[in-house]
Formats: sequence, structure tokens, C-alpha cells
Amino acid sequence: MPSSRVFLLSPAFCGGERAKLLFNPAADFPLAVRLREHGVPIGELFTFLSGLYFRGKLAYSRAFALAPRGAPGVLVITPTRGLVEPDTVLTLDELREFAKVNIAEQCERFLAPLVRDASAIAGSSGRAHAILLGSIATDKYVSTLAAAFGERLRFPEEFVGRGDMSRGGLLLRSVREARELTYLPVAGATRHGARPPRLVPIR
Repeated sequence: MPSSRVFLLSPAFCGGERAKLLFNPAADFPLAVRLREHGVPIGELFTFLSGLYFRGKLAYSRAFALAPRGAPGVLVITPTRGLVEPDTVLTLDELREFAKVNIAEQCERFLAPLVRDASAIAGSSGRAHAILLGSIATDKYVSTLAAAFGERLRFPEEFVGRGDMSRGGLLLRSVREARELTYLPVAGATRHGARPPRLVPIR
């Protein structure tokens, strides 16, 4: 494995019930107030929207990222703004913008910024691997990232067959144990597999 790697985190769903809590102008919990008044880092915001899965992705990528010279170590895929670092502040209006785009529809509003940023990062990161922490079962962003990174695009082998909650738990456990997962090339990988055994609860 090369000495450097960039993690690419799949986005949280911005049109669900938790997002509606943030869109409510009467919401008075701290995150909603901060979002309205000043904005919130996208990593924190997506953790609220997605829960355990994004929390695991963010913690794992920050623990194991080895940023190449000239490129960040962790980037988040967004519905309309391409790839951004997790500390990028997002406003309420930008979250509303995200909620209007269904990335599964592969619209130009989603793809054009992603192509732009993925190509730039691929060009500036040398031989570094790009580790996708997200699903490869569908083609929402996989083909775009594969076109930019080629054989350098990898994913955790242990993700195959697991649901989002299981992946989140696995990532947090890996951080706790300081044990990195195994990365395989996305090209030619098995996109669907048998469900692995459940994680043994930590006591």
C-alpha cells in the first residue's frame, strides 16, 4: 500500500426526517440554532443526519488518513458542491440546496462538481489511493470516482454484505482497536455479497 491515502466519504441523506427538524424555523435545539445563525461544519451536520454510519466514517477516516502532499486526507461527497473537507461550514440555505437533489438520478447538478473535484484531487495526489467509505452496490458516484482515480480507487473489503449500521459499528470498533480494514480495488470487485456474521458486542 502506498504511504498516502485520501478517504472519500459518501453523503448523508439531506431530505429525511432529521433534516426536517433542522428546516423547522421554530427548532430551538443547539445544532439547529447554530445552523440558522452561523452554519455548521458538514462533518458534524452529516453525523446528525446519518447517525452511527457517518460518525463511524468520519472517525475512521480521521484516524487513518495519510494525506498526500497537495491534497487533503478526508473529503465528503456532496449533492451539489463536489468534494469538500469535513470542517467546511454549511449554511441552512446550502442544506436546503442539498435536499433538492437526488444523487441517485445522476443529474448534472450532482455530477459536474464531483467530476471537477475528483479529477483535481486525482491529479494532485500522486500515487495515493482513494478509499471510498460508502456503498459500491449502486452507481451513484462509483463510476465518476473510478473514472478519475482508476485502479487507485479502493473500498473496505469488510463492507461487503453489511448494512449501514453494521458498517458504522465496524468503523468505530476499528478506530478503538487501532486496526485498519483491508482495502480492495473497486474495479472488478464483488458489489454484493453474503451478509457477514454480526459483530460481537463489546463488553
